[in-house]
Amino acid sequence: MKNLMVKKPWGEEYIICKTNNAATWHLKINSRKKTSLHCHPKKKTGFILLDGKVEVMIGFYEKKILKAPDKLMIRPGLFHSTKSLSKKNSIVLEIETPINKNDLVRYKDNYGRENKPYEGKKKMKRLENEIIFKVPPKFGSNKYKYKNLKITVEKIKNINKLVSNRNKNTIFGILDGGLVDNKKNYVLSAGDIVRTNTIRKLSEVFKINKKIIILTCSKSG
Repeated sequence: MKNLMVKKPWGEEYIICKTNNAATWHLKINSRKKTSLHCHPKKKTGFILLDGKVEVMIGFYEKKILKAPDKLMIRPGLFHSTKSLSKKNSIVLEIETPINKNDLVRYKDNYGRENKPYEGKKKMKRLENEIIFKVPPKFGSNKYKYKNLKITVEKIKNINKLVSNRNKNTIFGILDGGLVDNKKNYVLSAGDIVRTNTIRKLSEVFKINKKIIILTCSKSG
């Protein structure tokens, strides 16, 4: 589904960035619309709200209100739904791993899609001028701007570059690689979403396994 926009009854989505282990989806959720109450039996999902205000249903009994920029983690098998509370629309980045859009179970849907698979080709069209985040071919950083937010996609091998000169409220989305212990057990891996203080704490004890690819989001200025 690379370079394709998927039309949804609640808005639209497309892959804005992709690595070997994770796909980052750009979701536009129209005002007062909401996604199905669904789960991913195998996928871990990292959620970054770039614009707007949303209500996230977590499981069957908990609701959480998020305002941009904010973050959330969804474990495999946890049912969830996202409703835009904004007057126009809300923009969300979802980092999913492993990459499998068919890993989807819908429990309840306002548009009659219960028990139906992911949208087929009839609901897709080619991307036009939509932004794509690119991973640096070598170690380094690509920088982007979205309204009052600064977004980077970085490939890093030096632990000091991972933690230095970071705003304390910066959101980190792990796209590939991660931090490991001496036995190569991952304590931070693709799909995880954390803030600067957590990265700093982990970096005191753990190390980068060859490389880490991150997406960061912070307010400009």
